[in-house]
Amino acid sequence: MKLIATTAALATAAAIVSAELPHPGNFSSCASGPTQLALDSFTLSPSPMCIGKEFCYTATGTLNTAIVEGGTLSIMGRFLGRLIYTDNADLCDALAAGGHKDCAIPAGPVTLKMCRILRPNFPPNWKTSFQVAAVSGDGGTLFCQAETNYAVQC
Repeated sequence: MKLIATTAALATAAAIVSAELPHPGNFSSCASGPTQLALDSFTLSPSPMCIGKEFCYTATGTLNTAIVEGGTLSIMGRFLGRLIYTDNADLCDALAAGGHKDCAIPAGPVTLKMCRILRPNFPPNWKTSFQVAAVSGDGGTLFCQAETNYAVQC
């Protein structure tokens, strides 16, 4: 009986994984309230992400409040509603990896590049619902963006 259930579960998972993969780059807001960054664009590079390699989010828009140290960048990924990926980082570290020399970024027009490395144990080709959010050191939400994407072996 266990063999039949296991075989059925594997067949279902294979069908889901091999189903048409999403067209990456269709981000939408997941913020539950006002944000400190009015976004003009939000992108991911490379897209799809490469397992075990660096990926970067780039947010372009206008800050209505300065970014202060002590903030966080949070990335969550869900597959079939189950949390399969989390990455919580210091926002200043993610910005530094993207080439920003100073974490204190004044209000006004900005382009923020935040980079991380996708963990090597991420499953390839799984259609995953990602949510990426940044909070400034003052506790204000900079942005929350969501998209369905996947990762590949590069």
